Parts: sequence; structure tokens; C-alpha cells
Amino acid sequence: MEARVAIGRPTALQRNWPGKQCIDPFSTDFDMQRACPVSRSVRLNGFSTCLRLERVYWHILERIAEANRCSVSAVLSYLDREVHLRHGGVRNFSGLVRVVCVNWLLDPPHTP
Repeated sequence: MEARVAIGRPTALQRNWPGKQCIDPFSTDFDMQRACPVSRSVRLNGFSTCLRLERVYWHILERIAEANRCSVSAVLSYLDREVHLRHGGVRNFSGLVRVVCVNWLLDPPHTP
């Protein structure tokens, strides 16, 4: 049995997972293209590199850049510089970018 449940986004369906009821994490208009990886050449503090992220993360980075009135490259350079200064670097920069994107959505910045 399916029942529609409002959760603040396009209609979700309530379904049964093995042994319990759940809210389907796929919205009715889910776009699989957002999950496709895209590689882009970027400059991080003057060094050229390639970064591969799913489309949805590039979209979130564009929103972060827009909120900060800068480019996506500037956001990525900031993350790269700060992770080096604060933590001595990171092995998986693309993973860090994904976590930063999710954190930005979960705890959006408050504009003054």
C-alpha cells in the first residue's frame, strides 16, 4: 500500500521496507542526471587540477559561490587553503567538498 506524505519537497511515497514502513527517499520527479559524475578542470590556489563530482555537488558549489559573490574556483581554493591551514591537508579533497556541500545545505548560513 502506498500513501502520499508531505515532507517539504515534491511528493514522497510511503512504502514498506523489509519489516517496517518508510518514506521513499526518491521524489516523484527524481532526476538521475544529478547523480552523474562530471570532471572539471579547476585552479586551486594557482595550481591546475581536475575534480570529479556528481552534478548535484557542482550545483551546490554554484549556490555557495553565488552566496559569497565569487566563482566556484574561488570557493574550492578557499576550501583547499583552509584545510591545509587548519588540518594539514586532506587525502580525499573531493570527499571533503561533498561533505562541505551537505553541511552547507543542512546548516545554511544566515545572512546579516
